[in-house]
Amino acid sequence: MIVANRKPFEEIIGMLKPYARILLLGCNECVTVCATGGAKEVAVLASEIRLFRAKEGVPAEIKEVTLERNCDPEYVETLKPFIDDCDVILSMACGCGIQFVGEHYRNRIVLPAVDTTFDGVTEQHGVWAERCQGCGNCVLDRTLGICPVTRCAKSIFNGPCGGSQGGVCEVNKDAPCAWQLIVDRYKEMGMLDRYLEIQPIKDWSTSRDGGPRKRIREDLKI
Repeated sequence: MIVANRKPFEEIIGMLKPYARILLLGCNECVTVCATGGAKEVAVLASEIRLFRAKEGVPAEIKEVTLERNCDPEYVETLKPFIDDCDVILSMACGCGIQFVGEHYRNRIVLPAVDTTFDGVTEQHGVWAERCQGCGNCVLDRTLGICPVTRCAKSIFNGPCGGSQGGVCEVNKDAPCAWQLIVDRYKEMGMLDRYLEIQPIKDWSTSRDGGPRKRIREDLKI
C-alpha cells in the first residue's frame, strides 16, 4: 500500500491562489486506506478551501470527484466531462496518480495535495509503517520475511552495525534493529545456522538507480 500525508493547508492554498475553478480529485485505493485522499478527505478539504476563500472574499468553484484508481487509464478517462469546467486539478492521489492524470490531460496543471511517503502496511488502526522500497530484487527468502533494505536504516546485508544497542537502531531509537528481528526469526524457525551465511553483493541494477522502471506482460497487452 502506498502511504501519503496531506500537505499543510497553507501550502495547498498557496498553490491554488491563481485558480477559481478547482477539480478536487481523490482515489479510492491506497490513500483511502491510509485516510489521506479518499472521498471523505476530499470532502473535508473542499470544505476547508470554500471556507477560506469565502473569508478572503475570493470566489471558488470546487468539483469533488473520487476515482476508483488514478493509475489506470480506464478510470482516468472518466474525468473528461469535468476537464473543460476546471482551471486546475488538485489531486489527493499518490504521486503516481498525480502524474498519470497530468499525462492524460496535458492542457491542465495537476497540483499535489499530498506528499507520497512510502510503501507500507497497517500496523494498527491509524498507524502505517514502511516495509518495501521496491528494489526489484527481493531477498526476503534469505531473511525469512524481514527486509534489510527497508527495515535497516543502512540497508546492511550481513548482520547488524556496531551502533545498534539492545535490539534498537542507532539511527532511529523508535525502530527495532532490523538484524535483531532477522536473528530472532532465525531462532524461532530453528535456522540460526543461516545467520553465518555470507550474503552476496546485491544487484542494485533492478532498483530505482537504473531510472524509471516498467513491467511488461506481452500476453496481457491489447
